[in-house]
Amino acid sequence: MAENKGLVLIAEDERHIADLQRRYLSREGFGVHVEADGNEALAAARRLRPVAIVLDIALPGMDGVEICRRLREDGDWTPIVFVTARDEVTDRILGLELGADDYLTKPFSPQELVARVKSLLRRASGPRQDPVHRVGRLVLDTGRRTLRVDGRPVELTTTEFNLLAHLMHHPGQVFSRDQLLARVWGYAGYRDTRVMDVYISQLRAKLGDAGAIRTVRGVGYGMIDDAR
Repeated sequence: MAENKGLVLIAEDERHIADLQRRYLSREGFGVHVEADGNEALAAARRLRPVAIVLDIALPGMDGVEICRRLREDGDWTPIVFVTARDEVTDRILGLELGADDYLTKPFSPQELVARVKSLLRRASGPRQDPVHRVGRLVLDTGRRTLRVDGRPVELTTTEFNLLAHLMHHPGQVFSRDQLLARVWGYAGYRDTRVMDVYISQLRAKLGDAGAIRTVRGVGYGMIDDAR
């Protein structure tokens, strides 16, 4: 039997989809808890403290966007993979703005879901021996997974942290959206550019004037190395 890798919470009201997700995640050594109602899913997330949450947007009782909002307001930064329908672009973008870490659009393969969950957890744990990185007024500790801006702690989602870490590790360099998607998510070429723009906007809002992420029109994004 595979080593238990922690509990994944699945919030999905379509039973056949939930059963498929449960089966594939279980094969990879994850414990799985399923809820079909949004209110119950939120309660389970708070009670069980899963290592990751697979969260359908269209849930009865309370939708996935509101669940994500409440967890992030609680200070719970458990990695969240949103599951969306093709016509839910607005909700998907809103979910990312609220702190979701990744998303899948129905229909998707269960193997891809497993790959996304494992990828998020690898990035959340991170290499423990990485040095502290300083750019201007930002201090990023990739071992402890912490960020300080002017000495104060700033909370980031898993994906926000990984995106900022990549930019800070390469100050002065400019990366295309595809390069950043490949580096941070491990995938590229299947997302619209709005997703990366959303994450850059979120980082800029959290860093304020201390984080000098610059936009190079027609190219992409980079971190100014002499930010003050």
